[in-house]
Amino acid sequence: MSDSAATAFDLGFGSLGAEVSDRTLSVEGTVPGWLSGALIRNGPGKFEFGGRRVSHWFDGLALLRRYGFDDGIVTYTSRFLRTEAYRNATEGSGAKAGEFATDAGPLRTALRWLRSFGPPEPTDNANVHVARFGDHCVALTEAPRRVAFDPETLETRGEFRWTDDLTEHLTTAHVRVDPHRGETIGYSTELGRSPAYHLYRIPDGQAGREPIASVPAVGPGYVHDCSITASYVVLVETPLRIALLRALLPGSEGLLGMLEYDGERRSRFVVVDRDSGTVVAEPRVPPFFTFHHVNAYESDGEIVVDLVAFEDDGILEAMSFDSLSGGAFDGAPDGRLDRYRLDLESETASRSRRYDGGLELPTVPRAVRGRPYRYAYAQATDRSGANGLVKVDVERETATEWWERGVYVEEPRMVRRPGGTDEDDGVVLAPALDTKRERSVLLIFDAETLTELARAPLPHAVPFGFHGRFFPAQ
Repeated sequence: MSDSAATAFDLGFGSLGAEVSDRTLSVEGTVPGWLSGALIRNGPGKFEFGGRRVSHWFDGLALLRRYGFDDGIVTYTSRFLRTEAYRNATEGSGAKAGEFATDAGPLRTALRWLRSFGPPEPTDNANVHVARFGDHCVALTEAPRRVAFDPETLETRGEFRWTDDLTEHLTTAHVRVDPHRGETIGYSTELGRSPAYHLYRIPDGQAGREPIASVPAVGPGYVHDCSITASYVVLVETPLRIALLRALLPGSEGLLGMLEYDGERRSRFVVVDRDSGTVVAEPRVPPFFTFHHVNAYESDGEIVVDLVAFEDDGILEAMSFDSLSGGAFDGAPDGRLDRYRLDLESETASRSRRYDGGLELPTVPRAVRGRPYRYAYAQATDRSGANGLVKVDVERETATEWWERGVYVEEPRMVRRPGGTDEDDGVVLAPALDTKRERSVLLIFDAETLTELARAPLPHAVPFGFHGRFFPAQ
């Protein structure tokens, strides 16, 4: 194991004690003056619950991080969500709600699951993503509990609740914002005797959901993300299924212990018409696993779906602390950018590879979401002792990469320059851990060339996060 990998594990998966409020960061280089707004990110920041350490990266306590931009100045704020999970951990009572891979007791958890046909006492540790619903900024996780927060101070405002009666035992943290149709698309999973995926929309400016469709689930599958096009929503049901009876097995903890990968079962694409709610196609393909979709669009009677594909579900175990302690991300499987072309008439699909390097945490410019596009930005993952940044040209099947030894880049976000006409006219914002400095840093790149424009060191090392969104100044 390299020195940088060892340091990356210690720093990137160590608990953060201090919070920071509106700290102006020193900037090395120049931040474009037009960049105005805030990148708000979410992820785990503390890994001890009542005196014991959680077993998986996904279970750390939610820490919001805000990078503010105004006339070339960068400010930084970090704050833990004040939730029931946070209070249980900090007051010494331990975790009482089910987490992804850490729970109070497998047998007790199993009995509660089997009696209720769904996860009981879902955690409010909303540590995965953020979104805006109407006037509410909300932290999200895959448990059906959401937490509102102040977008300036990051102070917790309390639990955000929908007013509808949609059944949801699990839900997506990856709601899809469609700037073209002025709405956000999401879905939830209902477990039990008749499992289903419930799709919904949230019109811009509103904080209520409108149902689109309920689709029978097979498995049911663990579905982490989805794609949208101008007319359709696309779910991918991989062979990773939620098997409630696995909760009775010794050592089974949290949702992870109830997941079972069936390599003999094919992956199912579910294509749903956004207006009628009709399932228009269900192509099945050889098995694979995916967390994150890149983008999708319609083309000559087909739907093009680009996603990060893994051979199987090994990435889940690779994110446990037992695996990560052997060298941070060095031993984790690498995802590949695969393209599936779905023929709606024949309900068949073909696959091709758009980038053969390892990547994860993809994003595309806002203007091309759900539409034909050329560029995707992602974390590059196929080297030892670092994570890089990659810009993939999906038309030419070429890529531009940025690497620096000992620097672990997290999820990038592309922000387009106001008035820009080219798809890649803007900047890429990428938080990273610099193991040489033993602190985190915000990196800012030219989106066309991946030339580094600026970096702003933080006052401390921030644990590796998951996802975030850029909110332009209003």
